[in-house]
Formats: sequence, structure tokens, C-alpha cells
Amino acid sequence: QVQLVESGGGLVQAGGSLRLSCAASGRISSIKAMGWYRRAPGKQRELVATITSDGSTNYADSVKGRFTISNTNARTSMYLQMNSLKPEDTAVYYCNADGFYGGYWGQGTQVTVSS
Repeated sequence: QVQLVESGGGLVQAGGSLRLSCAASGRISSIKAMGWYRRAPGKQRELVATITSDGSTNYADSVKGRFTISNTNARTSMYLQMNSLKPEDTAVYYCNADGFYGGYWGQGTQVTVSS
């Protein structure tokens, strides 16, 4: 099992920045990739960014150039630096870990961007 806990969400004005963190514990060695997803009100959950064990990253087109995903070498923590935030970035952001034994999700952290 892998446990994930997000933090760092909050309320910010458009154009501002936030940094989300995800703390991982448990069977960390089983993690192949990690990522951030989000669910906006009335919408389905969507991929924001992913990072693999070799450091390769992937971003949704809507956040390219504004968001940066990173993690520690030990994969105990993962981050999402969000710059130039827009009202449409408002959502609950979830940390995800894809492991050899299954997928795991955190409880989510709310990000609200005011116009």
C-alpha cells in the first residue's frame, strides 16, 4: 500500500502562484510514476501532469509553460508549482501514484483562483 497526502491548496488571485505538495509513504519502492489530477466543479477528473521514475514529465496542454511537476529522488514527496494561475484552474487537485500493485490517490486539496 501507498499513502498519499496533499497540501498547499488555497485561495489565490488570478496571475498568482501556488505550490502543491504530496507526501508519499508506505511501499514507495513499488511506485512507477506519480502525477497530479484535478476535478473542477461539474467536470470529470483530468490529468494535469505526470512524472515517471526516470524523471520524464508530461503536461496537459492547458497547463504547459505555467505548471511544473517535480519530485524527490526517493519519491517520498512530489510537487506541483503553479504559476500564472487562471480562474479555470479552480479545482480539487489530487495526487496519484501508479505502482506495481495498483493505483493510489490522495484525498485532494482545493485550489481556488479568483478573477
